[in-house]
Amino acid sequence: MADDIAPIIVKKVKKGGHGHHGGAWKVAYADFVTAMMAFFLLLWLLNVTTTEQKEGLSDYFAPTTASISQSGAGGMLGGQSMQTEGSRISDLGVPSVVSSITPPEQGQKNEGKDAREARELEEAELLEKLRKIEEMSFEQARDQIRQAINKDPELSGLQDNIIIDMTPEGLRIQIVDQFNESMFESGSSTITPKIKGLVGMIAKSIEELPNSLSISGHTDSASFNGGTYSNWELSSDRANASRRALLDAGLDPERIEKVAGRADTDPMIRDDPSNPGNRRISIILLRETPVLPANLK
Repeated sequence: MADDIAPIIVKKVKKGGHGHHGGAWKVAYADFVTAMMAFFLLLWLLNVTTTEQKEGLSDYFAPTTASISQSGAGGMLGGQSMQTEGSRISDLGVPSVVSSITPPEQGQKNEGKDAREARELEEAELLEKLRKIEEMSFEQARDQIRQAINKDPELSGLQDNIIIDMTPEGLRIQIVDQFNESMFESGSSTITPKIKGLVGMIAKSIEELPNSLSISGHTDSASFNGGTYSNWELSSDRANASRRALLDAGLDPERIEKVAGRADTDPMIRDDPSNPGNRRISIILLRETPVLPANLK
């Protein structure tokens, strides 16, 4: 009986090293790193793009219309084709549906429009305030000129020679010829001493203002017997003589923006172009701020 028992065999297995665990974790890790890189790239793009660029991207990817329809020769429409003009009922009485979906960015566009209108309104209000300040400075300069004429005995007789008014261009100061007092010697651009003193007083009254100046010379319609020397040359030379008188009184030459001769093309007394009152020098303090339309005031 003892011979029939099978022998017990003990096998020793020597373990050495580590087996291969596979590479699935590497794939998962690579996906994670890629996702993180894409996430940080998105954050960077959101940081560097402007609001207008973001709106443009949103508009590009936003859906505009969605159409739910059934068509086809064997379908319920019986071969009827769908049109985008709106719902259309087929011969079988089954209507198609076309619905418009408002992009979510529409609200943002409306907000942008409201913000733009608010900004334009603020700018209009600011311009109006600046215009009023400029208007006050013009009025102060006008009053100062009139007071200086009244206080100076040498200039008190020239009250009728000066006209000051407001125009769309700015504060206009006109020195006008009168029958008893001419600005220039007859037929020349030589300014008389009293008028030169008046021009100097004007320069002192406006020297603190920042506005640029426009100077124009005007004549009457009387023909000038000077050969090729006409009223155009005479009015230009008188405007230049007035410019030099302003500079001699201390006015900054950088403020002179334009000097022009108008001859008799712009008479002040239109019914009587030959009237001496049409001979004048016009000095305009040009507005720095634009005149707003009535609906924005």
